[in-house]
Amino acid sequence: METMQNLLLGLSVALEPLNLLYVLVGVISGVIIGALPGLGPSAGLAILLPLTFGVDPIAGIILLAGIYYGAMYGGAITSILINTPGDPASVMTTMDGYPMTLAGRTGAAMGMAAFASFIGGTVCVIAFMYLAPALAQVALSFGPPEYFALMLLGLTTLAGMTGKYPVKGYLAAVCGLFLAIIGLDLVTGLPRFTFGSLELYDGVDFIIVAIGTFGIAEILSAAEEKDTKIIVKREDLAWRKLFPTVQDWLHSGWHIVRGTIIGFIVGILPGAGATIASFISYGMAKRTSKRPEMFGKGAIEGVAAPESANNSAAMGAMVPLLTLGVPGSASTAVMMGALMMFGMRPGPLLFEENPEFVWGLIGSMYVGNIVLILTMLVAVPIFVRILDVPKALLNGVVMAFILVGAYSINNSMFDVVLTVAFGLIGYFMKKMHIPAAPLVLALVLGSLLENSLRQSLILSDGNPLVFFARPISGTIMWVAIILIFWPVVKNLLKLRKSAPNQ
Repeated sequence: METMQNLLLGLSVALEPLNLLYVLVGVISGVIIGALPGLGPSAGLAILLPLTFGVDPIAGIILLAGIYYGAMYGGAITSILINTPGDPASVMTTMDGYPMTLAGRTGAAMGMAAFASFIGGTVCVIAFMYLAPALAQVALSFGPPEYFALMLLGLTTLAGMTGKYPVKGYLAAVCGLFLAIIGLDLVTGLPRFTFGSLELYDGVDFIIVAIGTFGIAEILSAAEEKDTKIIVKREDLAWRKLFPTVQDWLHSGWHIVRGTIIGFIVGILPGAGATIASFISYGMAKRTSKRPEMFGKGAIEGVAAPESANNSAAMGAMVPLLTLGVPGSASTAVMMGALMMFGMRPGPLLFEENPEFVWGLIGSMYVGNIVLILTMLVAVPIFVRILDVPKALLNGVVMAFILVGAYSINNSMFDVVLTVAFGLIGYFMKKMHIPAAPLVLALVLGSLLENSLRQSLILSDGNPLVFFARPISGTIMWVAIILIFWPVVKNLLKLRKSAPNQ
């Protein structure tokens, strides 16, 4: 009862005219920022943070929260329309979103992305209200063994990304793991494979690899083709076409539910984030789908699963921020700085000392999700007009955004050169039918996997059983092992069943 009273207080704060305006401005700004390759929510928040100077604290944090979850959806727009992820968490949306555009189902893909984001975000706001303190304490119990088990579970999704050529997919993953070890060794502090380059001391940035291998590679591939437009019929963008059909819901419903759960749990874990959540959700969706052969060819559940996961992870990352004062992602780290700038101290006492502030933020999340889906349903026809731009001009504009985004990461021309280099690598990988997704996934998980492995072995004096000795890590490890060997067992069972019939 008390929770509902607090929620009504929060909604009354969020629905004040000025705060409602800030929600709208934040969501629209976030969507635009999320759609720009290389920026993403954390960079967008950092860039727009000065706009909140001198603003009422509640209005300021509502604006920043709107930018945050607006940007999480915005990345899906360019992923679906032009095969260029706007932010790292949208990489997996390209896998089936762009094939749906090529198949003339742009409206359905954009609509499902919006609804999956809405469901994931709204369900997780409800979970946040009731479960935040308990889940935050569980997240604090995660040590190196638990993080290693979680990263290993993430790597099991590789099997679903190798396409027709598993060996080539696993080769790409090995290359991704190699890229992950470039830079300073976080345990010993020694440089590895930097070749004397100071720019490589921080390692190879995941965003650079993602926008290079997906964005620039797609532009180079498009440049050698005839200047043919992707035809989107006006009737395909009618409102009824943007709403998923019953068949779409049957294919995607369970994957949205699971993606929401995965995203929220992973989002709570400091350092994990929406990118890992979307990879795990997509991989699990393909493994459990009744039509896995459709993934990569325009399966609508391939859009629903990662989009529900990355938006619920965005909400999950708010749990440790507000309840413990521990940012769960780079974006919430910026928001933590904003809270301190407003004179707030994130942590257990925040709910008691500033209930109007906290519940106003929670209320704005409800309102923001509604504003987000309404904005997207109205704006989809506008975004799709991007496809009317001549391909030569569109490719040039997208390339410019990619290079500016790459430069903005560290304000370094080295990153621009590296992005172009990975674009060329991605282009040749495409020519040789080597999938880029395993490379990107292995790069994301590789450094986290290595660091948590070494820390665990140091803590246990080299005993590898430490991963099975703790309840949480042991459970996750056994799930990962089952997922690794299940395809082999399934094939053996098929052979055994078919043997008597021969």
